[in-house]
Parts: sequence; C-alpha cells; structure tokens
Amino acid sequence: MGCRTMIGRFQVRGFTLIELLVVMSIIGMLLTIAVPRYFHTVARSRETILKHDLSVLREAIDKYYGDLGQYPEALPALVDKRYIRTVPIDPITRSAATWTVVASDDPDHPGMRDVHSGSPATGMDGSAFATW
Repeated sequence: MGCRTMIGRFQVRGFTLIELLVVMSIIGMLLTIAVPRYFHTVARSRETILKHDLSVLREAIDKYYGDLGQYPEALPALVDKRYIRTVPIDPITRSAATWTVVASDDPDHPGMRDVHSGSPATGMDGSAFATW
C-alpha cells in the first residue's frame, strides 16, 4: 500500500494516516494481551525466589545448629561463620534488612530458629508472605 506523491521531479513514498492508525491500534491490542501476562510472570518468579531463599536460610540455620549446638543470634552470624555468602535480598520487599526472624522457644538454646519474609503482602495462593 502506501501513498505516492510527486514533489518536483521526485516521487515520495509514504504511509497514510489511516495505515499508521491501524498499525498503532494492532500494536496496542497486542500490548493489552502481553503486559498483564508479563507482570503475572514477574510476580510468580519473585514468589519462587522467595521460596528458594527461605529454603536456603532455613537449611543454613539447621546446619549452624547441628554444627555448633546453638541457634544463630541473627542472620549476619550465618555469614560470619560462612554458612551463606551474604544475607539474601527479600524479593518481595527488595531489602535484606526486612527478614523477620522467629526466636527459639527453648531457653537452653536462644537465638533464631526460623525466618520469614517481612512483607505484609499476600502471595498468589492468598497466604501471607510473612507465614511462609
């Protein structure tokens, strides 16, 4: 398609306004389908990363307890003893300082026995991230 006009001795080829509007509307419709799926995929991947990070942290706490016979006082203790390289960033809150630690109930073994996300939000399954 396209439009041809003569300017002087040269022939200029271009698109009409209608053709451009049709193409823009098609692109817009495709974006309305793709963008929600993209954000859904990003949210699902953050939840997967959170589950993995919690698993790694809990395993490190268990190994710390198994090796030393006591729970770590805080997450940096796991880094100091080289059970993990760094305290991971919570993918939901995007901060390493927002992890919520659960203190041990055993008076003979004080310290933290579990860790949760510090986010007040809920996951795709409806459960709160703070309970994972």
